[in-house]
Amino acid sequence: MLNKLMKVLVGVALPLALLTTGPAMAELREHQLKFASANNKGHPQVMGMEKFADLVKEKSSGKITVKLFPGGVLGGDVQTVSALQGGVIEMTVLNAGILAGNVKQFGAVDLPFLFNSGEEADKVMDGPFGTSLIKMLPDTGLVGLAYWELGFRNLTNNRHPVAKLEDIKGLKIRTIQSPIPIELFNSLGANAVPMPYTELYTALETGTVDGQENPAANIVNAKFYEVQKYMTITRHQYNPQIVLISKKFWDGLNDEEKAVLQSAADEARDYQRKVSREQDAASIDEIKKTGMEVTELSPEETQKLRDAVKPMIDKFSADIGTETVTELFKELNAARGQ
Repeated sequence: MLNKLMKVLVGVALPLALLTTGPAMAELREHQLKFASANNKGHPQVMGMEKFADLVKEKSSGKITVKLFPGGVLGGDVQTVSALQGGVIEMTVLNAGILAGNVKQFGAVDLPFLFNSGEEADKVMDGPFGTSLIKMLPDTGLVGLAYWELGFRNLTNNRHPVAKLEDIKGLKIRTIQSPIPIELFNSLGANAVPMPYTELYTALETGTVDGQENPAANIVNAKFYEVQKYMTITRHQYNPQIVLISKKFWDGLNDEEKAVLQSAADEARDYQRKVSREQDAASIDEIKKTGMEVTELSPEETQKLRDAVKPMIDKFSADIGTETVTELFKELNAARGQ
């Protein structure tokens, strides 16, 4: 009788043990992910990647490891996106607006003079609008995990100080490979030259282009101050970044593995944004110390830039889709308490 009772108790205890000791950890398998980006070590983008890798290792008890490939060593952003779609690379982080070539609605986040602060952008990108964009990605072979930030872009050049709209006319300015930035600088009278970020330093050094536009942290990290004389704080565009993972790889993961990566991306997001905003202010001070001449546009001149690009905003709003742009501005007004 005692032996029979013991068998019953063991039979009940074993499933309970399996439930409480965590098949969650037992479900985690070993994976190594390649995580690529265009910026160099020390940049807030790469610091976010490092934080993500540490979190994944911790949350998976070392079963999932993330190998970082910063500095564009695996190719430029457009090339890297193709590699994700093909399953050659598992992850990347890049400007969300670059995905307009895959999902046209992503072009909305590239509209100039859209956000007044990073905090506004956080509310919009982490809310229903940003989520709706992420939901469109799987059909293109991509999965979005979180939005990080690159920050507000500013203009540099090698020909003369830019203190007013007219000073931009005729400058050859490198832009990212996305329709809105190209049209933006053409609308301001410049000659926009789209090219991969990985080629930019050499293009500035050789005079292939006169200038470029990037957040202050990029200017410091890539040492553009070595090949540029003038900087203007224009804050003409804010770049939310998106952390992407290959759908081919994602579909092969189980729920526990997906949860580890999603949780790590969310935690790294908060850290990355904080670092990015701290570095932005510090980088402008550092740029001034390099000897670059830094000009801040007056409110009147900034308004002239806004007026000059309004026709292209109207044009691209129609291309992106009225419904998408309306929803964006609805959430933006809510973020401003309007």
